[in-house]
Amino acid sequence: MTEATASLAESPAPVKKSNTFKLVAWGFVGLLIVWTILVSAIGHKEPLKDAAGQVVFKPQNEFGLKSWVNLDFGFIDMSINKAVAYLMFSSLICILVGIFVVRGGLKLRPTGAQNVVELIYDFADKQIAKQTLSGTMLRKYYPFIATLFLFVLINNMIGFVPLPSGEHSSLWGIPDLALYAATANINVTIGLALISFILFNYEGIREHGFFGYIKTYVPSGDMHPLMKGMIFGIEMLSIILRLVSLAVRLFANLLAGHLLIIMATGFSLLLASYVGAVAIPFGLFFYLFEWVLIAGLQAFIFAMLSGLYIGFATSHAH
Repeated sequence: MTEATASLAESPAPVKKSNTFKLVAWGFVGLLIVWTILVSAIGHKEPLKDAAGQVVFKPQNEFGLKSWVNLDFGFIDMSINKAVAYLMFSSLICILVGIFVVRGGLKLRPTGAQNVVELIYDFADKQIAKQTLSGTMLRKYYPFIATLFLFVLINNMIGFVPLPSGEHSSLWGIPDLALYAATANINVTIGLALISFILFNYEGIREHGFFGYIKTYVPSGDMHPLMKGMIFGIEMLSIILRLVSLAVRLFANLLAGHLLIIMATGFSLLLASYVGAVAIPFGLFFYLFEWVLIAGLQAFIFAMLSGLYIGFATSHAH
């Protein structure tokens, strides 16, 4: 090691960028607290009621997709709704964090955001990509697998951060703070699953040829033709079910988690008494369970299965 390199390794890493990152994060938390206090103090508190005067509680309405920016061209609807806004926000976070870390200069002794980025990079490399892909497929598809994991993870995580996306408005016409995840929308998860579905079938055909790829799903060895036909039919069905399982697993887990949190919170508000406070610990438990465990786990499973499907489609040993 040269003297210059040793001096660089021993010198303390600058903390300016790390402090900026912390300042932005704490500023956002402070803004949420101030907004909550304002809504509680001067916001509209009258609950929504039906024609009979009964309080209406419909948690499923939080997942409705009203157009925020209407871009319906007739032959295609490109309108921006809540799900699209969350996807754009997630993409922006991924891009800005990457630029923030790279523009700040990569350190030999990483701190702050660089630590997080390197942790995600290392996890996606060793625990997902290298466990499912090898050789040229690993070099070719590691960026895709890592990006898929990070994108789904960010979408899942911000789904548990209160943002102004609620169904109603309590203050100055701005939507109430609410929890929403784009990955709790089946259209989003189907879109993500279709990308993986198209890629693994494309790579399988590219590696084996069309008929060769189909042949990989026919069992080899001495077996009755009828049994081979039955197994081939099951394998063809399993290919379609891969698309369904990728999309539905992610969608169902995020949707169920959000509904449990909303229902626990709504139960305590509807009772409007100390009895309703019983539901608060349950809502807090579901919130922490979904955010800490389910959000990351589902991103990991989605990326892992996508890598497995690509690896299996290009494998010569079935």
